[in-house]
Amino acid sequence: MSVNEILSQRGMTKYKLAKMSGVPYTTVNDICSGKTRIGNCSAETLYKLSQSLGVTMEQLMRKGGAEMEYRDTFDVFKSNICHQVKDTGDLDFIIHTLKSGLIRKYYDQKWYPESLYLLAMVDYLSRENDLPLCQEYNDIRAHRLAEPLFPLSVVMADDITRSNKWKAESIRDAIPEFIRFNIVEGEIRNVI
Repeated sequence: MSVNEILSQRGMTKYKLAKMSGVPYTTVNDICSGKTRIGNCSAETLYKLSQSLGVTMEQLMRKGGAEMEYRDTFDVFKSNICHQVKDTGDLDFIIHTLKSGLIRKYYDQKWYPESLYLLAMVDYLSRENDLPLCQEYNDIRAHRLAEPLFPLSVVMADDITRSNKWKAESIRDAIPEFIRFNIVEGEIRNVI
């Protein structure tokens, strides 16, 4: 669904969206007119717009109900997910993620890191909140990435120091639900 369609449904003007979101009016206008593709916007702009429009970033990225045409870097994706958890709370995040079907959609699109990261997040938050695991994704739980997927900061630290110290440390400290899929994630709560 396009930004124009969402604005129309909500009876909202571009000006009001700019004021509510803190995104400059010229940017909102350029997106609505097609001068700027929504996929070329920063994660921060997408986040602000999606919050003000009451939709997820994924919904904002869809065009006419089609599958997402744009894929963020994995580190941007992870950051967006952690911000969603922070902003919505554990239970609402779990409910929204399971209702949206994004885990399966990403998996079917062969976006394995995104699919497994979302599943790991749901499993982790379920454990943290003493909730049972959703059995719908047991087939996906049987898979893992071929190689460990490290945060960019860890890869850069090891490149700079010409060692594997940071990778080894981050694997040791990884959250079990993530490392099970070969995704090295040690902290999901402290996002800025």
